[in-house]
Amino acid sequence: TTDTDNQVNRGHKTTKTGRGGREAKQRKKDKKDGTTKDRHNPRAFSVSNIVRTQRNIQRNLDRAQKKEYVPLSDRRAARVEAGPPPLVAVVGPPGVGKSTLIRSLVKMYSNHNLTNPTGPITVCTSKTRRITLLECPNTPTAMLDVAKIADLVLLCVDAKFGFEMESFEFLNMMQTHGFPKVMGVFTHLDQFRTMKNLRKTKKMLKHRFWTEIYDGAKMFYFSGCVNGKYLKHEVKQLTLLLGRVKYRPLVWRNTHPYLVVDRHEDITHPSKIEEEGREKCARSVAFYGYVRGTNLKEGMKVHLIGVGDYGMAEVSALPDPCPVFDKEKDSQTLNKKDTKLYAPLSNVGAVSFDKDAVYIDIGRANYTKKENLDLPRKENDDDNNEDGDGSSSSSSEEEEEYDSDAPAGLLKSLQDVKEGVDQKMKYSSLRLFKGSKAVKAGGTNDDEDVEGAAMQVALKKQRRPVQDVYELADSFRRRYGDNDDYDDDDKNSGSESSGSDSEESDSDDDDSNKSENEDGDSDDGSQSDSQEGSSSDSDDEESAGGEGEKQSWKTNIAQEAARNYLRREKSFANLQQLVYGTPGGGVGSNLVSDEDGKNNNDVGSDGEDDSDSDDEFFKLRDNGKKSLATSKIGNEGASGTSDDIQLGENDSSRKIPNAQSGMAFDMNVWLEEGEDCLIESIRDKFVTGNWDNGQDDNGEEKFDEFEDLEAGERYGPNGEVIEDSDDDEVPEGMTDAELREFNAKKKASQKSEFDEDYDESKKGNVGKAGDEQAENEYVEALKREKEARLKRNQEEFGVDGETSRLRYEGFRQGIYCRVRIDGVPPEFVESFDPTMPTVIGGLTPQETERGLIRCRFKKHRWHKKILKCNDPLVFSIGWRRFQSIPVFSTEDENGRFRYLKYTPEHMHCQATFYGPQIPPNTGVLAIQRLTGNIPGFRISATGVVLELDASSKVVKKLKLVGTPTKIFKNTAFVSGMFNSDLEVSRFEGASIRTVSGLRGQVKKSIREGQPGTFRATFEDKILLSDIVFCRTWVPVEIKKYYNPVTSLLCKSGADGWRAMKPKAQLHVETETPIEVNPDSIYKPIERKERTFNKLRVPKAVEAALPYSSKHKDETKKKKKSYASKRAVVMEAAEKKKYTFVQAVNTIRNEKRTKRKEKNAERRLEKSKEVAKQDEKLEASRKARKRQHHRTEGKIDAARERKRLRG
Repeated sequence: TTDTDNQVNRGHKTTKTGRGGREAKQRKKDKKDGTTKDRHNPRAFSVSNIVRTQRNIQRNLDRAQKKEYVPLSDRRAARVEAGPPPLVAVVGPPGVGKSTLIRSLVKMYSNHNLTNPTGPITVCTSKTRRITLLECPNTPTAMLDVAKIADLVLLCVDAKFGFEMESFEFLNMMQTHGFPKVMGVFTHLDQFRTMKNLRKTKKMLKHRFWTEIYDGAKMFYFSGCVNGKYLKHEVKQLTLLLGRVKYRPLVWRNTHPYLVVDRHEDITHPSKIEEEGREKCARSVAFYGYVRGTNLKEGMKVHLIGVGDYGMAEVSALPDPCPVFDKEKDSQTLNKKDTKLYAPLSNVGAVSFDKDAVYIDIGRANYTKKENLDLPRKENDDDNNEDGDGSSSSSSEEEEEYDSDAPAGLLKSLQDVKEGVDQKMKYSSLRLFKGSKAVKAGGTNDDEDVEGAAMQVALKKQRRPVQDVYELADSFRRRYGDNDDYDDDDKNSGSESSGSDSEESDSDDDDSNKSENEDGDSDDGSQSDSQEGSSSDSDDEESAGGEGEKQSWKTNIAQEAARNYLRREKSFANLQQLVYGTPGGGVGSNLVSDEDGKNNNDVGSDGEDDSDSDDEFFKLRDNGKKSLATSKIGNEGASGTSDDIQLGENDSSRKIPNAQSGMAFDMNVWLEEGEDCLIESIRDKFVTGNWDNGQDDNGEEKFDEFEDLEAGERYGPNGEVIEDSDDDEVPEGMTDAELREFNAKKKASQKSEFDEDYDESKKGNVGKAGDEQAENEYVEALKREKEARLKRNQEEFGVDGETSRLRYEGFRQGIYCRVRIDGVPPEFVESFDPTMPTVIGGLTPQETERGLIRCRFKKHRWHKKILKCNDPLVFSIGWRRFQSIPVFSTEDENGRFRYLKYTPEHMHCQATFYGPQIPPNTGVLAIQRLTGNIPGFRISATGVVLELDASSKVVKKLKLVGTPTKIFKNTAFVSGMFNSDLEVSRFEGASIRTVSGLRGQVKKSIREGQPGTFRATFEDKILLSDIVFCRTWVPVEIKKYYNPVTSLLCKSGADGWRAMKPKAQLHVETETPIEVNPDSIYKPIERKERTFNKLRVPKAVEAALPYSSKHKDETKKKKKSYASKRAVVMEAAEKKKYTFVQAVNTIRNEKRTKRKEKNAERRLEKSKEVAKQDEKLEASRKARKRQHHRTEGKIDAARERKRLRG
C-alpha cells in the first residue's frame, strides 16, 4: 500500500510535429541549458499598414485638439458643498411633462410627493450635492430670465409631436446669454404603436437635437407614466448623470452676483399702508435666496428683473434652509429621513427662517379636549371601587394635563381663544412713564376701567413663556458690559420678574414693544422700582406669585442659559471687534436708554427724585464721572477697586476679554511713569513717536546683514565680511583664474535654483519638465493655485472672523441671504405670480449709467421680415429687458458708419440705440413683440455689444441739387443748390458732379441771380441740360427712448405691459391707410430722343478734301430712270422658260398649302388628347393639394389647442 500511495504517474506527452514542434523543443532545451538568445527583430512590432496607422494617429491628434479650450477663471467655490445648489431648469412647451419630471425627481431624491411644483425647489441629491429645480413657464420673459441663470437645462420634447418653436427659441436665447449644459428629455414614447416607427423617430430626433446642440449631447427617453410619475428606472438614469455633471463657468455669471429668489415677504408697516393707501404705498420687501456668481457686497446696486433698479437697504446672512450632509453627525448615510427638501412656494416644509423670527406652520394639528373624548367608564369605575376613593382618578387626570409652557399646551390654549386681536386691543393698556396711570384703549369712564381691569386680570392667566425667554435674553444683552453681578440680582428678583413678565405678556405684540421701556426695570430685577409701581401692579404680582414659585426653576434655567451664552461669547477674542467694537454696540452712540439712566440716577445721585428721569426718554451718557462699582444695581459694598474706571466710547478698544467682569479694567499699568513704563514701550509705534531709532549714537544709519549675489559674499551691518558655512567656503591655495571659475559655478548654481523655484511657483511644480508637460498640466496648476489662495484666505480670516470676512469680501456664493429693498411698487406684491422666476442681479457702477450702445447686429434667418430702422425693439442685454429704438448702419472702407433704412438679408450690420451701459462682448437679443399670438419665430435678431459712446457716429447721405444758369467754357453759374450766400461760403471748395460724370468744385458766390447762386468750375464744358449735385453726409440723431419691461408689475405678465408699437402695427390695428408721398412713387422714365442736325461742310472745304474724305451721299432723284421706263419684250424660248417656272412655283405652293392644313388638323387632335390628360392630372393634383391642406390644418389646430391649454 505504501508503494501504491507514493506512486507518481507519468503525464501524457503533447504531440508536436512539424516546424513548430521542433522550435518549441529547441526553446525548451535552450531555456534549460541557459543559452536562450534575446530576439532583436526590428520589424517584429512594426505596423502592417503605414497609411492606415498614419491616419489613425492624425485622427487621434485632431480629436485631442478639438477637446482643448482656453481655460476660464472659475470664480466659483472650490468645494461643491460650499457653493450654491446648481440651478436645473426644466424647459419646454406646454403639455410635454415638465411638472411630471420635477415630481418624479423630487420623489426619487426625497421620497416626497409634490402635488403642484411651483417656484424653486431645492433638494439634496447626495452627501455633498444638492440641486435647485425650476420649471420655466412658456412666456418669452420667463424664458429669457431662465436662460440667464440656468446651470443645467433639461429640454423636454414631446417625441410624438416633435420639436416645437418654443424649444428653438430657448436654444437661441441660451446661445446669446451664455450656453449652459443642455440635456434632452423625450416623453410620450408610449404613444407609438410600432417599434419600427419608434426607432425611426428616435433617430430623427437625435440627429436634429445633435445639430442644434453638439454631437454626443445626452438624451433620455421616458416611455410612460405610472401614478402621475415616470418610471423609476428611467428617472434613475437621469439622476445618476445629474450627480456627475460638471458645470462650465460662464463669463457673465463669473463677473456678476445674483440671487434666485426662493420667497419674499412684504415687511411694510401696516400703518404706512393705511396712511398712503394700498395702491400707492411703496413697499419694503425682503427677498431670500442663495448668492450665486461673485460676491454680493453691501451698497451695490441691483436690478430686480421685471421691476427695475434699486439699492439694497439691508443684506444679512441666514442659516442655510437646506444644508448638505454634516460630517460631525454620527450618521454616515443620507437616509430618506435625513433627505432635505426646501420648496417654500410649493407648500413644502413647516419652518421658515427670518432675520428676527422663525415661522412655524402647524398645519391642521388639533388637540382634542378630554370632555370630547368617549372613554370607556368601566375600568375607571372598577378602579374607583377597588380604591374606595375617586380622588386618585381625578388627580391622575390632572397630572395628564399638558403643561402651559410646553408646545402642546400653547397650541391647546390657542384653541380656546375666543376673541381676535382687534377685540383684544379694546382691553389693552399703555403706560408712558413709571408711576403714571396706564392709558387704556377703551373709554374714559370708571366703569369701563373696572371692566377693562377685570378683563386684563383674566387675560394675564394665559402666559407666553417663549416671549418671556426672548425678552430675558434681550435684557441680558442690554446689560452686557454694565452689570456683572446679575446672579444675585436674578436670585433676589424671582417673583418680581415673573410678575412683570406676566404683565407684559397680556398686551399684544405691538403693545409689548411699546411698553418695553417702563417694564425694563423689572427685567433688571430691582425691588425698589417694582415697589414704586401702581396698586394694580402689586395685585398682579400677588396673583401671579404662586405660579412664579412653581415655575421658578424654569426661569433660572433660562437665565443660566443666557448667562452661559454670554460667557461663551466673551471667551472668543476677535481682534477686529476689540479694536473697532462690535456692530451695533455702544461704541458709536452717545445716547442711553431710559432704563440705564434710571439705574445710574437711583444710586449715584443723592436724594434726586425719580420723576426727573421721566422727563426725557434719552440723555447723554456721563462718561468718566462714576465708577463701575457705583453704577451696579443691587450690590452691597464695592466689588471693584478704586482704580476701576468706567470707560467712555473712545476707550472701548481697551477691553479685557478674559476679565471676570465685562467692563472692569486695571489702569495702574498704563498710568505708570518712567522710561521703562508700558506707554513708553509703544510710543515709537505711532506717528508722534521718535522714528530716528534706526541710527546709532553717531547719527549713522544702521543696516542688517545683506548678501551680494554677484560676488557671492555676505556682509554684516558694519560692512564686515561674514564667512559662509563649510559648503560655501573657498578652498585655500586657489589662483585667481580658479577663484573666478569657482565663483562663476556658484553663481550659476544659485541662478538655476532661483529659476527652478520661480518655475515651480508659476507652473505648479512643473519647472524641470519640458514644455509639453508644462502645457498639459497648466490647468491643474491653476486649480492648485486657486485652492492655495482659498486656503490662505481662510487662514487669514480664521473661523472667528466671519463678520470681518463678510465686511471685506461681501457675501460669498453659497450663503443664504436676506435682501431688503425699499421703494418697491405695490403692483409687485399685488400681482405676484409664483410660477414666474424672480431674479435679483448685481450691477457694476458702470451699468447704472445710460448712454448709446453700438453692437454688431444680424437679423435672424428664421424671422420672416427684415427689420426697419427706427422701429422699436425689445432688447435683452445682461440682466435687463427694455424697449428702445435702434438705428442701423454699415461701416464703409473709410471708417464711416453709413445709415441703413433696413437690415441686410444675410449680412451683419451695426445697430446703435439708447439704453443702460453694458460691458463689450455681451450678447444682445432682440424681439419685436412680446405679446399677442405671433405665428412663427419670435426672435428678431441677435448680436454682440461692440462699443459704448456718448455721441453717435452714424451719418446719412444728402444730395444737394442745382442747375446751371450761364456757361462760360469750363466755368458755369449754378443756382438752386443753396439758399443764401452764407451757405455758399460754408461749402466753398466742396466737390460737385454732373449727371454725365463731369467733376467740379464750388468757388465763390455771386450777386447776380437768385440768392445762393455760385460760380463753379468743371473738367469740361457742361450743358444747360445737365444737373449738378453735391453729395454731403448729415449726422443721424439717435432717439433717447428707454422703456423697461416691467412684466412683474402686471397681473397678466408681459401682456399687461404697455410698449411702443411700430407704425405698421398701428395701421393694421386702426385700419388706417398708409400715407403715400407722391414724390416717393417710382414713375416710368421717358426721355425724348434727341435729333442732331447734319454736318454741313462748305463746298470750298469739300473740294480741297481728298476723295476718301468727301461726302458720298446721293441726292434723291425726282424723276424715274430709264431702266424703269423701258418695255421688256420676251422671245419664244424665254417665254417658255418663264411659263415653266411659274408652273413649278404654283405646284410647290399648292403642296405647301395642303401640308399646312394637315399639320393644323394633327395639332388639333393632339391638343385635344393633351387637354384630356391635363384634366386628369389637374384633378389628381387638386385632390393631393386638398389632402395636404387638410393635414396642415389639423396640425395647426392641434398646436392652437395645445397653446390655449397652456
